[in-house]
Amino acid sequence: MFTQRMQRPPAEDFSLKETNPHLGGGRITGDKLTSTYDLVEQMQYLYVRVVKAKDLPAKDVTGSCDPYVEVKLGNYKGTTRHFEKKTNPEWNQVFAFSKDRIQASQLEVTVKDKDVVKDDFMGRVLFDLNEIPKRVPPDSPLAPQWYRLEDRKSDKVKGELMLAVWMGTQADEAFPEAWHSDAATVSGTDALANIRSKVYLSPKLWYLRVNVIEAQDLLPTDKGRYPDAFVKATLGNQTLRTRVSQGRGINPMWNEDLMFVAAEPFEEPLILSVEDRVGNKDEVMGKCTLPLQYVDRRLDHKPVNPRWFNLEKHIIVDGEKKKDPKFASKIHLRIFLEGGYHVLDESTHYSSDLRPTAKVLWKPSIGVLEVGILNAHGLMPMKTKDGRGTTDAYCVAKYGQKWIRTRTIIDSFTPRWNEQYTWEVYDPCTVITIGVFDNCHLHGGDKSGRDAKIGKVRIRLSTLETDRVYTHSYPLLVLHPSGVKKMGEIHLAVRFTCSSLLNMMHLYAQPLLPKMHYLHPLTVNQLDNLRHQATQIVSMRLSRAEPPLRKEIVEYMLDVSSHMWSMRRSKANFLRIMGVLSGLIAVGKWFDQICHWKNPITTVLIHILFLILVLYPELILPTIFLYLFLIGVWYFRWRPRHPPYMDTRLSCADNVHPDELAEEFDTFPTSQQPDIVRMRYDRLRSIAGRIQTVVGDLATQGERLQSLLSWRDPRATALFVIFCLIAAIVLYVTPFQVVALLTGFYVLRHPRFRHKLPSVPLNFFRRLPARTDSML
Repeated sequence: MFTQRMQRPPAEDFSLKETNPHLGGGRITGDKLTSTYDLVEQMQYLYVRVVKAKDLPAKDVTGSCDPYVEVKLGNYKGTTRHFEKKTNPEWNQVFAFSKDRIQASQLEVTVKDKDVVKDDFMGRVLFDLNEIPKRVPPDSPLAPQWYRLEDRKSDKVKGELMLAVWMGTQADEAFPEAWHSDAATVSGTDALANIRSKVYLSPKLWYLRVNVIEAQDLLPTDKGRYPDAFVKATLGNQTLRTRVSQGRGINPMWNEDLMFVAAEPFEEPLILSVEDRVGNKDEVMGKCTLPLQYVDRRLDHKPVNPRWFNLEKHIIVDGEKKKDPKFASKIHLRIFLEGGYHVLDESTHYSSDLRPTAKVLWKPSIGVLEVGILNAHGLMPMKTKDGRGTTDAYCVAKYGQKWIRTRTIIDSFTPRWNEQYTWEVYDPCTVITIGVFDNCHLHGGDKSGRDAKIGKVRIRLSTLETDRVYTHSYPLLVLHPSGVKKMGEIHLAVRFTCSSLLNMMHLYAQPLLPKMHYLHPLTVNQLDNLRHQATQIVSMRLSRAEPPLRKEIVEYMLDVSSHMWSMRRSKANFLRIMGVLSGLIAVGKWFDQICHWKNPITTVLIHILFLILVLYPELILPTIFLYLFLIGVWYFRWRPRHPPYMDTRLSCADNVHPDELAEEFDTFPTSQQPDIVRMRYDRLRSIAGRIQTVVGDLATQGERLQSLLSWRDPRATALFVIFCLIAAIVLYVTPFQVVALLTGFYVLRHPRFRHKLPSVPLNFFRRLPARTDSML
């Protein structure tokens, strides 16, 4: 048993640092919502586009050649693919050499003939680096030119090569698909594709609702009994079943809803089978297959007409499986795709998208989020190569349906990406997640290996001021069985640009989720199961992209395991609640001091104030709102100026007990040996995980209440402060009795005048930020 706690590292190791990088690698063009690499530092590259060749000399016995091009600059060398028996090849490949690493005065582009023993030299083109033209995006692309090949003595030889050579920056359109000098040690087409930057789109997710009503003319194998019928529905790896029909007969009824997650394009059909429970096994009485391409789509809560579907039964004839032509059973279904819901694939605390599935229900965007991923420093070695530690780092960012992956910087603890990405914003109360990973699929590594996580950052957009560029260095923290560990720091530049301040302020009064979540809400268990299926579908689809965004990356970015029991998280949520209640406790202590005349002058003033409010009760509410208004204005000077970040102290990760960490990293089910301990332990973790979620939700509500006047969300606090001022004025000129009467009548209003959608104050409250964004 461990008896000592982890040593608490210095607080400054995990702090957020504001930086002043030299931004403006590009220039702003067009309107204020369109920019070109102005949030990153400018990086100079030498670009070489190898287009094609013609009239190459024959080198083989067959009278042809197997040409390829070698681009060499100092110690860096890149090669194109080779063609067999082709004298007029076309490559159209781009090579990019970082200017910071150029240690040569000449660029050499050589055409060679692929051979078994030694490749033959066919000709080359030399360029003096001082004469290479500069091109600054968005200038017109540089047109390639034909160059005569020369031998090693600079004499002209047969053959020509079409090239374009220029100096540019990472804002160049050729940058994403170029071969980079950073990848000089990487070989193989798959490995090269795996280090380039890439943009991915999550599949479009739908909720599929299957309302199983009834079936007709079911014939069990045993004609002397009525079937115990139920329906099993399968969509991909999702399987659900109804209860056994209560009415025993050949026409059973269920009237149950089954919910699935389906992704476009619909690759797998829905398979329904009606089965009979006979003893300890289930016998299939009929089956039907429904392609989802032809299923109705619903955008609101209006009912969809049910339909009858034929059930098929197969029999074995002469050893072959054939359809039974005499089988005439049917099943009655109401099946449709729900377009009015938002399919949750992220934790509700860190959602980056809240729009419904159906695009016709989307509202216009309110602005643009721009993120410049500058660099990282102090990264830890993640693997061993040639007897030394090394890291091949890349970043992944997720917001809405758009995922981005930066290029991989080979063998560097201080990688410089300087890549900028843009997302459309439809709701400010959303979170962008940026993760840093180590690429373990290079240098011929194990293809079944897992990319190691280095850390991640979450930023809630509503905590950012509009049109301000935030440049900070964020700590990358990962919790290990040995404790929390800082893996390095990532340097970001973030800007949230608003296109319509009025539309954004209007969103604070709107429901957080689409209307269908309130008109026909799903149960908590349904949402949990559907979210699990959604994350599995997203990770499977993205892992099939090229290059793949692997399952472990998607699950880490989506916080798949956040629902698991953790003593550390439970303690952190409890302390969050105590932090929320600390204000009330302080008020209680202050009032106790007033009652005990600890400060006679203050006590006398409170007596006078109390006497005034008793004699003039109409001043009570205006005084309260005016007081809140003044507090909000007073706190404006101390409003947070930095984005939220991972807080180890808030997460209770800096002094966690080793035994608690061992429990948190334990497998589920537990790996403990005694059976009774396993059963009790798993049951405890399951229940405690739910309690942990409830406690966290309670803490979230309290922190949202605190954020009303904290200027954590500057727009929400501004709205609340203005409301308090208006309320103070209105309540001052309105008799208190009238206000009390109207309030009472409103609270006791008839159900006809009540709406299922949440009220405006509740919508506003749910959009307020909490400290969940800073939880590790």
